[in-house]
Amino acid sequence: MTGTKITLAHGSGGLAMQQLIKDLFVKYFNNPHLSLMEDQAQLSLASFSNSTDKLAFATDSFVIDPITFNGGDIGKLAVCGTVNDLAVGGAIPKYLSAGFIIEEGLDLATLELIVKSMAQQAERAGVSIVTGDTKVVHKGACDKLFINTSGIGVIPENRCLGVSQVQAGDKVLVNGTLGDHATAILQARGELALSGDISSDCAALNELTELMQVAGKVHAMRDATRGGVAAVCNEISESSQLSICLKETQLPIHQEVRAVSEMLGLDPLLMANEGKLVAFVAAENADAVLAAMQSHPLGKQAACIGEVSDATTPQVVVEGLYGTHRQLQMPVGEQLPRIC
Repeated sequence: MTGTKITLAHGSGGLAMQQLIKDLFVKYFNNPHLSLMEDQAQLSLASFSNSTDKLAFATDSFVIDPITFNGGDIGKLAVCGTVNDLAVGGAIPKYLSAGFIIEEGLDLATLELIVKSMAQQAERAGVSIVTGDTKVVHKGACDKLFINTSGIGVIPENRCLGVSQVQAGDKVLVNGTLGDHATAILQARGELALSGDISSDCAALNELTELMQVAGKVHAMRDATRGGVAAVCNEISESSQLSICLKETQLPIHQEVRAVSEMLGLDPLLMANEGKLVAFVAAENADAVLAAMQSHPLGKQAACIGEVSDATTPQVVVEGLYGTHRQLQMPVGEQLPRIC
């Protein structure tokens, strides 16, 4: 690559763009599918049909500000986000695409850092980035870098997760502390002079989800990103027409997150996470699944935080220390814009 900044020529389809693709994207994402340099990835159908009767397909776009933060960056986030969307549906993630919209003037060194981070995270998650696209827009037309990732995974035969499987009596499990990602981004922005070194929980959860499903009957899982646990529980409650009661005393919340949320009037249950899932597990299997979660590095602080019931009016409530109850509503608007 020549120069130190992204120019419009890097998105023109000409020599500069070809050099960028070859010297950066192919260098870090290199695999047999991508190295063919076709306009599409050609994947063997036999490799899917031998192991599954269903494919899972997910897509997500990432516009986070800032693009690097304590615990991750937009590239790591883009890989983990789509891997997790597949994994919580019971799929084994296999292949990703990556689309980049780059602002003219972005440092090439910054772009390389992001691409390298994506490659490292994809390798850890056991997925291949097999196709992609690059666009460069005039300075000011986007903020540094936006990324879209789409993913394909396979769902093993006889595995069926979803809201239709959720039942009264199910236990509600989370794999660790809540609100870490949102707090890390607030600190990284530096707008509120917040001190501390809380790290984003950004991580790929597919290894953890497989471990959980071996341990016991998991009825449904969702990753608690924008809107946090509150959004997940309200979506499940509305779709299943069941109620969910969360125990405030059982919520795993880092002291630093609790302090920031109290200072700013935020609720950790509504704050974004990028490495946390909410699982709805058959009561008789809950202890086994929780133990399996706690045996994994991404689930050491896992906890059972509530239970599903068939109360007359479907709703989500939080039970406080002294037995008081408050309704936990679906988030209205965006608490923290450009959080992912």
